[in-house]
Order: sequence, then C-alpha cells, then structure tokens
Amino acid sequence: MEILKVENLTKIYGKNTTKVVALDHVSFTVNKGEFVAIVGASGSGKSTLLHLIGGVDRPTSGKVYIDGKDIFELNDDKLAIFRRRQVGLIYQFYNLIPILNVEENIALPMALDNRKVDKKVMNEMLNLLGLQNRKDHLPNELSGGQQQRTSIGRALITNPTIILADEPTGNLDTKSSDEVVALLKKSNKELKQTIIMITHNMEIAKEADRIIKLEDGKIVSGV
Repeated sequence: MEILKVENLTKIYGKNTTKVVALDHVSFTVNKGEFVAIVGASGSGKSTLLHLIGGVDRPTSGKVYIDGKDIFELNDDKLAIFRRRQVGLIYQFYNLIPILNVEENIALPMALDNRKVDKKVMNEMLNLLGLQNRKDHLPNELSGGQQQRTSIGRALITNPTIILADEPTGNLDTKSSDEVVALLKKSNKELKQTIIMITHNMEIAKEADRIIKLEDGKIVSGV
C-alpha cells in the first residue's frame, strides 16, 4: 500500500545568477512499512527533499501526498497540525527541551496537541527505547545515544504515518550509531513504522529495505 507519493518535486533558491536548483523534478513512492534510505553527497538535495516531504518547507513546484493527502493544499496552520500528528521528525542534534525530562520530552508532541499519553503506552515506549531507568533525567544528564533515543521516542509517540530521520547518527559514536539504527529497524519491523532516513554513511544505508541516491537534485538510482 502506497503511503507516500512524491511527484515532480522541485525547489529553486534565488534568481538569475544566484539561482540554485536544489531539487529537480524528483518523483518516487514509498509503501507502508517500508524503510528507505536516501543518500548523496553534500549539496545533493537530501535535506531539502526531507524537509519538503515533512512539510517544513514548501516546494517551488510539485506535490507530496502522504496517505493520499496533498499536504501542500493545506494552509500553514493546518499543515503544522498535520505535521505534528502524522509526521515524526528525528534530527541529527536531538532538539530536546533542556528543562524537560526524558518522559516529558517524549510526550511533548501529545502535550502540544492537548492530549495525554496513556501510562501503559509510555512504559512500552520507554522499554522499547531502553530508557526506563532514565525517564526522570534531563537531557544534560544523558549520553548522546540516550538523547537521540529520546528524540526517536518523541517521533514515535504519536504513532505517525511516516518517520523522517535526518542524519540521525551523524553526531554519534559508532556504538551509539549502531544502537540508533537497530532501534529504527526495530520500530520499522515491530511497530510497522514507515521510515525515510537521510544518511551519508553507506553501511548504515544498507540496513534499509531500499536506497535512493541523489545527485545534483535528481534521483539517479533506487526508484
């Protein structure tokens, strides 16, 4: 079942002599439950593509359908709500709230939506993340790997339609990187989460079901 459809997605920055084509008519689909890695050199358009899929930015032209919905038909307020409920975002630098503990950081997307997390669901999430004994700790009391696992929990807690991970291991040592990739694979297999991950590390990319390669804003393989 198709969960994501990207259609002729184009993003252009600047004009005339400063014109930069970051994405050039990119099209592909992702099925529900698929784990896809997007790879490419710096400047190839990977992050731009991920931000457009997540509705963080709007394209110059083209469409993104998530679960059949054209996300760019939504106004900014409705898009923000859709993104909060349907898209789980994982960044390289965690973006945790320093004054909130692990449990509170994980629950944040629900709190912003005026919803409470069921205690059983939270306990299951903490166990999945291996953070049950760290749930009351603040971010500065955690290792980098633990902080990233917290951010993954925050992305998973709403049971989103799709998870977008932007270089999730880029700020971690090898051991922590392996743990994070294993956790993403586990959430993909056990929770049936659809995951799109950007990485420059081909060894990590090989853990995905499919690898899409970008060069100069165009897909060169993996569709």
